[in-house]
Amino acid sequence: MEQIEFLIGEVAARASVSVDTVRYYERLKLLPRARRTSGNFRVFGPDSVERVQFIKQAQELGFTLDEIKGLLATGGAEECRRVHDLLSEKLHELDGRLTSMKKFRRVLARHLAECERELREHAQDACCPVVAIGKQPSTSDKNPRS
Repeated sequence: MEQIEFLIGEVAARASVSVDTVRYYERLKLLPRARRTSGNFRVFGPDSVERVQFIKQAQELGFTLDEIKGLLATGGAEECRRVHDLLSEKLHELDGRLTSMKKFRRVLARHLAECERELREHAQDACCPVVAIGKQPSTSDKNPRS
């Protein structure tokens, strides 16, 4: 028989978060308010572990806790439109970051190729092309290949 209710420590352990995190999510109303036992212990329902895991995963993907609260809200078409718009916005932001990262990767790959070429062609006399970018030679600089 599967356990139906969990104490706060069990929720935290199963979701790989701290007890303080579970309390914080409850305080922010990201988790339904736990019922209390006669000994005043919090008892959470069966969906609590999955919900905490979802919250952590959404945070790792760049969602704020307020945005996650919106995603967790249940409702009709208006809620669905709001969630749709939020997801669409996040995908747009992610696409922008991916584009920037791809551009940066191309720059790094170009610099790496320049370094490899310089080292291959000049060995110990190599002058790092990446460090030399933007560096203005002064009259005291002596470059043996000039």
